[in-house]
Amino acid sequence: MKTDPPHILCVNPWIHDFAAFDFWAKPLGLLSLAAILRENGVKMSYIDCLDRFHPRESRPLKILRDGRGPFRKTPIPLPAGLEHMNRKFSRYGILPEWFLADLARISTPDLIFVTSLMTYWASGVKETIDLIKTVYPDVPLVLGGIYAGLCHDHAVRTSGADLVVKGPGEPLLAGILKEFTGFGLEDERLLKSPIDLDSLPFPALDLQRAIPYAPVLTSRGCPFSCEYCASSYLEPVLRRRSPEGVYDELTHWHETQGVKNFAFYDDALLVNAEAHAFPLLERIIASGLDLHFHTPNALHIRAVTKKAAELMFRAGFKTIRLGLETTEFSKKRSYDAKVTEEEFVLAARHLKAAGFKEQQIGAYLLCGLPGQNLDVLESSIGFVKKAGILPVLAYYTPIPHTALWAEAIQNSRYDLLQHPVFTNNTLFPCVGSDLDLKRISQLKNL
Repeated sequence: MKTDPPHILCVNPWIHDFAAFDFWAKPLGLLSLAAILRENGVKMSYIDCLDRFHPRESRPLKILRDGRGPFRKTPIPLPAGLEHMNRKFSRYGILPEWFLADLARISTPDLIFVTSLMTYWASGVKETIDLIKTVYPDVPLVLGGIYAGLCHDHAVRTSGADLVVKGPGEPLLAGILKEFTGFGLEDERLLKSPIDLDSLPFPALDLQRAIPYAPVLTSRGCPFSCEYCASSYLEPVLRRRSPEGVYDELTHWHETQGVKNFAFYDDALLVNAEAHAFPLLERIIASGLDLHFHTPNALHIRAVTKKAAELMFRAGFKTIRLGLETTEFSKKRSYDAKVTEEEFVLAARHLKAAGFKEQQIGAYLLCGLPGQNLDVLESSIGFVKKAGILPVLAYYTPIPHTALWAEAIQNSRYDLLQHPVFTNNTLFPCVGSDLDLKRISQLKNL
């Protein structure tokens, strides 16, 4: 068994898409694994193909007050099967020559980890791996992340990775290191099932060139099983961190890196709030820290009580997103947790009374579902606006291993099984007619 710690390179790949923007998006899983490895003496290198702060960037840097900002984009050819479209397709992130120079600058790694996010960004993952292989053809490369887990067979066939893994990475770390480097990773925390999230180090956000905001997970998994969502497939068990552990992470990044904006990645931030979210919010309020919080993954409306709204406002929440999905308040509704009209109106009232402004509160409305009645969508937009909340259209992405996947395949204008690129939500793959596409375009303006 090899005793000297290996050198591992972690890479966050390019995005290939019609549009992309840094909406508080960081490879939290990859950086979490990097932190564990670093604690065990492993030498870590990190290259972010989406690095907005790259030293070779000559354009003026745009950073919004909440830490978000645009990626550099470079036009590239449309994917096979979409050449007929009159739309621009781009690589988002640093230029390939910058990436090659960054790869050449580090010492040769013993192992390379590449992550993946959206399934329809698969071609960006492949281009990243192909370029890595031109510099380090003999170094084993492991692909993980959401695309690798949801489209595992496709990733095995096409990505170019030497190993494609699915599921949480922590239980697999020791076996991967031993197989490819011979190094024995003896970390008892990783042997427990389930792993105690409080025992793990904070994600290695400091490997980034800059930290304009910090993503935070107070839990993993979701107690709900919405038909369009793969959260329960990717993380079947809901696991929580202690409020004290989360607070320590927030103050760590604020005090050591000056981070002010935090984006909660949770799928269930306010579920069982009395035991989890409320103690955290009360601790933040008592500290007097001037922090800003954002909830891009949406809050469950039923959990937005008067107390929750007041605590969030006092703690410094600036961006609130609610998972409404539709205002078809009927017994047949099955896309989400069956929120009632009264519950939504009450949640909106609580948020407004707590002090949140209309532009801070958005309600996600699913758009582009198989067989969706656009009259209902238009009605939903009007209902949300009447409640004094911003309607936010969430374009439906067909996702493998969800309850809607089979129906999406049957209703799609594209062969969703051929390549994940055809599931891109901006293609509206399950909208069947040009008339409906035109109407959706009109509804955007509402």
